[in-house]
Amino acid sequence: MKHLLAGLDRLDDFDEIIDVRSPLEFADDHIPGAMNAPVFSNDERARVGTLYRQSPFDATRLGAALAARNIAAHLDTTFADRPQGWRPLIYCWRGGKRSGSMTVMFNMIGWRARQLDGGYKTYRRATLDLLDTLPPTLRLIVLTGPTGSGKTRLLDALAQAGAQTLDLEALAAHRGSLLGAWPGMAQPTQKGFDTHLAARLRQLDPARPVFVEAESRKIGAVALPAALLAAMHQGACIAVTASGADRAAFLQQDYAQLFAHPDWFKSQLQRLVGLHSRDTIAAWHRMIDEGRRTDLARELIERHYDPTYARSSHVHFAQLAQALPWVFRPNDADVVAQARALLDTLG
Repeated sequence: MKHLLAGLDRLDDFDEIIDVRSPLEFADDHIPGAMNAPVFSNDERARVGTLYRQSPFDATRLGAALAARNIAAHLDTTFADRPQGWRPLIYCWRGGKRSGSMTVMFNMIGWRARQLDGGYKTYRRATLDLLDTLPPTLRLIVLTGPTGSGKTRLLDALAQAGAQTLDLEALAAHRGSLLGAWPGMAQPTQKGFDTHLAARLRQLDPARPVFVEAESRKIGAVALPAALLAAMHQGACIAVTASGADRAAFLQQDYAQLFAHPDWFKSQLQRLVGLHSRDTIAAWHRMIDEGRRTDLARELIERHYDPTYARSSHVHFAQLAQALPWVFRPNDADVVAQARALLDTLG
């Protein structure tokens, strides 16, 4: 079987990457671009695992029967149109029997299949190594500033202006605050976030600056790698500010999805009990019912976000005292022109 093994350095040599783990394993995380063709279903994997603790032999026999049937089904459906000479790379959890059985079968057919040496476990280890070693090589410029100042919009405008950017909130599917969840959209798993972050970091040119928004250690339910957080704390800073009117107007736009789901918005505000009185939360609920979006935006800025920002510790950002002040108008039509002006100022 050794001649059928391929290392991670050969990912680009294949026509397709096939993940034969169960759907739940695949959903937790997978190599970018891989397709799922499970050798065991979720229930079958559980059955084999339970039986293995009682009798490894019986479990292996059951697993072989299940794998044979499922691979046959994939041959009749999933891979029915693959041409002669097709070159797939196949992996499972550790590069064991699941991927091995499919690799052998495919080679018997005549396809040039290879098995990923070490499986997903090797890929995961390489991802964590990259997240540890790559961030210190980047020259990060951190956008700081209170909620509603439009840092995310400025980051997007900088990207449109040709700058390198790292949008952590987009990767995390979360705005980063207690009210930062996106209605109807689940966050990725931690492993999934790590995978997409690593893929984005690999795309960045260390010779050029990378703009990133200041974040806490966690964005919703996912955590930033320690090395990236440390690199952000050492990066140059830009202190983004906006007028009170601009901030209130921007927050209304930014929370449009929340206003479109009032019951869900109320449930998110309810999570702030403990930071604010029940009477305050009830008053904010009434503002939602009455459509008083501007009043609610101002209340959240003045009574929640700004006090929270003032209490938060910024001592971690070593260059914050030397931050370039930048007044941003996030609601104007010329945000890309404003971003270009910022880039010109930075030289």
